[in-house]
Amino acid sequence: MAGIPCTPEELKPPAEGQLAKVVDGKVVVPDNPVVVFIEGDGIGPEIMASARKVLDAAISKVYGTQRKIVWWEMAAGEKAQQLCGKLLPEATIEAIKMTRLGLKGPLTTPVGSGFRSLNVAIRMLLDLYSNIRPVKWYGQPAPHRYADKVNFVVFRENTEDVYAGIEWPMGSQEALKIIEFLKKEFGIELPKDSGIGIKPISEFKTKRHMRRAMEWAISHGNKHVTIMHKGNIMKYTEGAFRAWAYEVAVQEFREYVVTEEELWEKYNGQLPEGKILVNDRIADNMLQQIITRPWDYEVIVTPNLNGDYISDEANALVGGIGMAPGMNMGDAIAVGEPVHGTAPKYAGKNVINPTAEILSGVLLVADFMGWREVRPVVEYAIRKAISEKIVTYDLARHMPGVEPVKTTEYTDALVGFIKEADLGEVLGKQ
Repeated sequence: MAGIPCTPEELKPPAEGQLAKVVDGKVVVPDNPVVVFIEGDGIGPEIMASARKVLDAAISKVYGTQRKIVWWEMAAGEKAQQLCGKLLPEATIEAIKMTRLGLKGPLTTPVGSGFRSLNVAIRMLLDLYSNIRPVKWYGQPAPHRYADKVNFVVFRENTEDVYAGIEWPMGSQEALKIIEFLKKEFGIELPKDSGIGIKPISEFKTKRHMRRAMEWAISHGNKHVTIMHKGNIMKYTEGAFRAWAYEVAVQEFREYVVTEEELWEKYNGQLPEGKILVNDRIADNMLQQIITRPWDYEVIVTPNLNGDYISDEANALVGGIGMAPGMNMGDAIAVGEPVHGTAPKYAGKNVINPTAEILSGVLLVADFMGWREVRPVVEYAIRKAISEKIVTYDLARHMPGVEPVKTTEYTDALVGFIKEADLGEVLGKQ
């Protein structure tokens, strides 16, 4: 743990790397970028070691010596508490601001720490307002008959909605004051034994989130962007989310966009070449649509709570969150992190599936940094490992007769497949 900075004054990026820059609001990544990594708690150190090893192998395979990541360790969680006397040192946040690029493992927030969630605190402090969660099937055991048709990305707003944490317990002075205020000012009667929560959804934060989703769809060649909301009931929060998201689509991306109404009025239901269909679905309907018609969806844009629900459901369709990556993104800054938690009972046992952390790194490297060729190489290795039944316990238990391998053995297998891959063939299948 020696050498990990705790205060901003101690920060000194590795000399062999360069910092990413921001030009015209976009991140510009050098060939040897410094990337902050945070091991995390529980299984974090194991899966982070795996992710770094696989990413380094893929980058070397694709670019040779032309490109490489220079990793810079920072601390958060239990490791930071031991080293710095606090769960989230200022140096960690400042280092990510400095580099614009981060990859973290899962973090536990101990009871009574002063943080509602360390993961949420990092997102808020860095204003990482869009949480990107791709859902994809790689051949793993899955309960869904259409698992092979699931391939979409959930764009979950990260900073407001009920996750803003504005709430008071039943019987508290604050809750009683709000109950009294609502009765006096608006004639709204609430039981005095009510807990009170506030659900803010703003125009500014909705629009910047939708902007990132549209940019993603355009850069990835997607044909469908769907706004998920419960605006039929929550008209001035989620209904407004829907309206503001549509405004961004049709006002700022008009050359690309056809709405569902326009699709039938102008194009007889046939999407013109080069256009993106922007539509919306009520949240409860959306939750069953991705089961019955997953092929209809590519980018799903949601408020915070809806995004949490649908991304977990979606990952269940393809076998669970052990394969579920994520990335938190703001303006020219991003931090990859897996969807799952710290799984402390498996920590140090060398049995955990590191794929979610690996794919979170792929999101950062391929999709945010723009080193696109890394993705198909890593995905090829994952598919090959699964097809050859080289899998950790979480997948092996659903594959009769298959003995699980250790985390390190799975990692080594992925690296071996990457090194042996026919690059022309793998990249040609993109």
